[in-house]
Amino acid sequence: MKVRTLIVDDMPLARERVKRFLRGEAAIEIVGEAANGREAVAAIESLSPDLVLLDVQMPEMDGFEVVAKIGVEKMPAVLFATAYDEFALRAFEVHALDYLLKPFSQERFQEAVGRATSYIRQQDNGNGSSDGKTESALNTLEARLQALLNDIQGGETQYLQRVTIKLPGRLLFMPTDEVDWIETAGNYLRIHAGKEAHLIRETMAQIETQLDPRRFARIHRSTLVNIERVKELRPLFNGDHKVILRDGQHLMLSRSYRDKLLGLLERSSSKPGQ
Repeated sequence: MKVRTLIVDDMPLARERVKRFLRGEAAIEIVGEAANGREAVAAIESLSPDLVLLDVQMPEMDGFEVVAKIGVEKMPAVLFATAYDEFALRAFEVHALDYLLKPFSQERFQEAVGRATSYIRQQDNGNGSSDGKTESALNTLEARLQALLNDIQGGETQYLQRVTIKLPGRLLFMPTDEVDWIETAGNYLRIHAGKEAHLIRETMAQIETQLDPRRFARIHRSTLVNIERVKELRPLFNGDHKVILRDGQHLMLSRSYRDKLLGLLERSSSKPGQ
């Protein structure tokens, strides 16, 4: 018996990529796809899939709201996909069946789908029930989904709203949305905001965890940028790119950070009203 699967993602290219990856999965039958949370709810209710490949970040109704709308007791097995929600990742590691961090490779995708397929088949006790799931297995899956929702809904991550900068005889509180980019400077970080630049005693790893990952992205081991300031990317050799900011500043994008930055920029540009 094949695992009936629903694909949910608001990005058409992402859905096509998932379908391409699934072509080699003999155990999977694609029964439908949805481009937003509302379509996902309708498809789950009408198609009753065994597995939902569910994007987390979607306009109007996100992946968690889909689960809440359907109800954990009626929700099929879920394989979440997410681009940048660090709090969600921590919750997934504890409660989720599995998750995919975008951009994911075909190998990682196949591994996650394989785990999900095995989990679903283990629930089939051969008793002739309509969905093939035992009560205990259902309870386990429901408990994990409910715990995940509780963590997500009740644990909003508070990212830095202001950076405190020590100046001679005073403290400067700079709103993070005014920061253009950040670079390492020995044992310090140099914060660039417009024509100003200030040093703070912090490490890049520390500041990265404190800033909203939907807005700030590492583009080099020594550089962090506010993606709202990115105007243009220009390809260089060996997969590197030049990042040009709105104020004309040129920065280097290492190829190891390229896919994540592109994903964030695509998400940002696809938001309603932009």
